[in-house]
Amino acid sequence: MGNARNFAFWIVLFLLILALFNLFSNGQAGMAASQVSYSEFVTSVDGGEVKTATIDGEKIIYQGADGTMYQTIMPRDAEVSNMLIEQGVELKAEPQQQSGFMSLMTLLLPVILLIGFWFFMMNRMQGRGGGGAMGFGKSKAKMLTEREGRVTFDDVAGIDEAKEELEEIVEFLRNPQKFSRLGGQIPKGALLVGPPGTGKTLLARAIAGEAGVPFFTISGSDFVEMFVGVGASRVRDMFEQAKKNAPCIVFIDEIDAVGRSRGAGYGGGNDEREQTLNQLLVEMDGFEANEGVIILAATNRRDVLDPALLRPGRFDRQVTVPNPDIKGREKILGVHARKVPLGPDADMRIIARGTPGMSGADLANLVNEAALMAARVGRRFVTMEDFENAKDKVMMGAERRSMVLTDDQKEKTAYHEAGHAVVGLTLPQCDPVYKATIIPRGGALGMVVSLPEIDRLNWHKSECEEKLAMTMAGKAAEIIKYGEGNVSNGPAGDIQQASGLARAMVMRWGMSDKVGNIDYAEAAEGYSGNTAGFSVSAHTKELIEEEVKRFIQEAYETAFKILTEKKDEWENLAQGLLEYETLTGEEIQRVMKGDPPSKSEDDDTPDEGNAPSVTAIPKTKPRAKPSDDGDLEPEPTA
Repeated sequence: MGNARNFAFWIVLFLLILALFNLFSNGQAGMAASQVSYSEFVTSVDGGEVKTATIDGEKIIYQGADGTMYQTIMPRDAEVSNMLIEQGVELKAEPQQQSGFMSLMTLLLPVILLIGFWFFMMNRMQGRGGGGAMGFGKSKAKMLTEREGRVTFDDVAGIDEAKEELEEIVEFLRNPQKFSRLGGQIPKGALLVGPPGTGKTLLARAIAGEAGVPFFTISGSDFVEMFVGVGASRVRDMFEQAKKNAPCIVFIDEIDAVGRSRGAGYGGGNDEREQTLNQLLVEMDGFEANEGVIILAATNRRDVLDPALLRPGRFDRQVTVPNPDIKGREKILGVHARKVPLGPDADMRIIARGTPGMSGADLANLVNEAALMAARVGRRFVTMEDFENAKDKVMMGAERRSMVLTDDQKEKTAYHEAGHAVVGLTLPQCDPVYKATIIPRGGALGMVVSLPEIDRLNWHKSECEEKLAMTMAGKAAEIIKYGEGNVSNGPAGDIQQASGLARAMVMRWGMSDKVGNIDYAEAAEGYSGNTAGFSVSAHTKELIEEEVKRFIQEAYETAFKILTEKKDEWENLAQGLLEYETLTGEEIQRVMKGDPPSKSEDDDTPDEGNAPSVTAIPKTKPRAKPSDDGDLEPEPTA
């Protein structure tokens, strides 16, 4: 229907152009001849001034003695031809069909214009891809082919387990007979679940690239409109397109926008969204089979999806795409560093060790920031120093070198951060201290960053208690040095972080004997999905707060005791931070002993096995005044 309408539109447009061309040509011919009266024409003929003449219907076009062309209209009863022949004038006659055609076109021209305008408006209203006023029900899915940039499994790294689970889908699309002759059926759908930035969309494109089949992509929000029934119509249209291009892959990104549980929440669900979900359920596993059409979907909120969507027969497989481990991060960095000229000292494994918890998108951003920093200073390749600076910027924020700190404010920041570092180095279960700085970054005046030696998968109670002690060490340091009456707002971020960790220990992880092994977090947060009417009594709330306060107070006392016992090391480190502003892990340990940060004046090579960094240099610029945000420690990586 659409092709016939387009063809008719072009036919009408061609006729309209032809009519305008003929009208324009005749108009030009008429304009070339001067208009005269019939009596003047007769006088010219009698005087022998007419050499040639052409009769075109009622018009007479003749050439005068001076060579000028003239035109006149003859009366109906005039014997013009005989008169011209008697005078020896060369006479021509034009057929009158052209005039008849033009008369017909003159009559039909308004009708043709109306019909052409109607076809044009209908074509615009239908709109390709559902963009027109009449195209609400058209699918907005876009088909990507190899011409749009082929992605393969070589471009996806760090999620080997997820790739292995999806290799069968690729093999089925390449060779379906291998499975069908044994009675096996390929999963109809696969749901990719994982945190943002882990590569779910990239993995889906890699499946299409490996299989070499059409790849339809659409977002879950593209189905839902304000008009009821539009989303269901778009689902039907999308599956019709997919069936025409089978075998193919349909990828629905952020499927939780349309696949939320029906009837959840107060007041019921949105009728349009639920109708769209119902149609999606029918298309994925209804009476009609979708042979060769495989549905991939991605979400980071699996808990809100409707159970009917997750059952076998629709999404048969649920593939977890987690944040990469150290080996995965190294592979991801290698993939993103292919287009970046690396210096001889760039070691992706060392960078991978220092980026725990980062997703694939975070690592891609890290490589890009390193390349930008290298280009900013005019280097031809990216060095390890650029990667370290980029990592500091990503993890701690950009340096605020334009702001100025007074000597007193800078001293308080140095003692505060030195307290964190000393306690972190003293307690054995704390993560190794990676770097300490009193240069303002982001919302913090200073910062101590700890990085785990291996990827953390869980936290033990003793580890949490030592982490709390390291977190509260900043306030303990300020009280020891300046007294309780001169404590600043610097520990605000520390207190916030410690409170969150202590509440998790008590309310979620069951690490308090008095509170017990009960999860109180959902009741405290007013979880709407809680149908059991679970609530917390006033006595239990009081007990929870007492336990949270006890954990934090014990941690503070531990930090206070350590700083009192190691006051000399703490003083040395604070003075070292005042002098050098930024110190790395090995440099911190040397400064605590009273040694210079470097092994020697001409040896600034970092120790083997530790993340390299720029050797500390004496301060050259004053710093900024304190911010109301205080000192913000990085959150622990769980």
